[in-house]
Amino acid sequence: MITHINKYFTTINIFIFGLCLIIISCSEPSMDIESEFEKLFAPHFTEDQPGGVILVKKGEETLFLKSYGLADLETNEDITPHTVFNTGSVSKTMVSYGILLLRDDGLLSLDDPISLYFDDFENEEIARQVTIRHLMTHTSGLPDSRKVNEEFEFYLTAKDEENFEPIKQTTELNFEPGSRFQYSNPAFNGLALIIEKVTGQKWQDFITTHIFDLSGMEETTITDGPHPRAGVAHAYELKDDIFTESDYGEVPTFAAAGNGGVWCSILDLEKYEKALQNSIFLKKATIDLSRTPVHFPNWDSVDQPDVGLSWFLAEKDHPSNIFGTKIISHTGWQGGFRAFYISIPEKEVFYAGLFNRPLPHLKESYNPFTDPVENANDVRVKGIKILQEHDWLE
Repeated sequence: MITHINKYFTTINIFIFGLCLIIISCSEPSMDIESEFEKLFAPHFTEDQPGGVILVKKGEETLFLKSYGLADLETNEDITPHTVFNTGSVSKTMVSYGILLLRDDGLLSLDDPISLYFDDFENEEIARQVTIRHLMTHTSGLPDSRKVNEEFEFYLTAKDEENFEPIKQTTELNFEPGSRFQYSNPAFNGLALIIEKVTGQKWQDFITTHIFDLSGMEETTITDGPHPRAGVAHAYELKDDIFTESDYGEVPTFAAAGNGGVWCSILDLEKYEKALQNSIFLKKATIDLSRTPVHFPNWDSVDQPDVGLSWFLAEKDHPSNIFGTKIISHTGWQGGFRAFYISIPEKEVFYAGLFNRPLPHLKESYNPFTDPVENANDVRVKGIKILQEHDWLE
């Protein structure tokens, strides 16, 4: 009898154990958020090639911070969270805040015509039509008349003034200022020059004193001719299957700092966002204004405005915003450098990446969150989807 009972319980135990195995094998555990970001970025990099660094934060909690690859192929220096990269067009946001600092001090108005600062436009009427606000929102209508390919050697070392000079020769606008969007790098060379005209000092020094120093951004600097020569990552692009340097000295307009001259580490980029959230160098109302879409009364594009004072914005109620919250972003793209910067203040989310090589799934799309279907494979959209799936956007 006891033998039969033992056999019975043995059979039951085997059955339960087998059932557990089936349940375990059929219910694969979901990846944690760190593993998902690792899966998103790691396949693009190897230890002996250029790479990048990515940071994801929710409030004070770091969800993901990982560095990949080399900062310098000659010295084999590894990329770390302290590696200083060129941020490309993310720099435009800092130039804009320089203008806003002067505006808050009553030293200029965003509605000033640029003729107040540049009295040598060939067509003076054009300079009277275009305002500072138009330059900050890529709505000036000024054509980019630089002959970069024909004057390649000149533009390798040409600074802001030399890059804006051809714009002054404009005889005809591409469209009425304020009526539509057309991305403009020279506009920000012009804004940098306006800072210099108003302050009487180099705009790089003004931004360093009034933004970087106050924000604790000790690893940040700004292009000034060949500066910075050392202590920063070098950028590379693949040419004939070989990574070739692609930054100052190889890339025309790289020395034009107003449109893309800020260099910083990923940790300093986080400090920049914290300074904005805490109104460290500007009052909250001004920062909010900078991150609000600018609507001009003569706007006639089929696309609704999605640009603030340099920032690209996916408003919560935008018909294509699938994330249900306002997303503020900017992308950088200069030589071999790539960068992205994403802030979701409502959810206390900060997601950014700095790279010294092109990234296959970082598109040259200004605002992927207003067209997430077209940009479904972009690492910016995919990263925010990971956060959403793990309820970090709640």
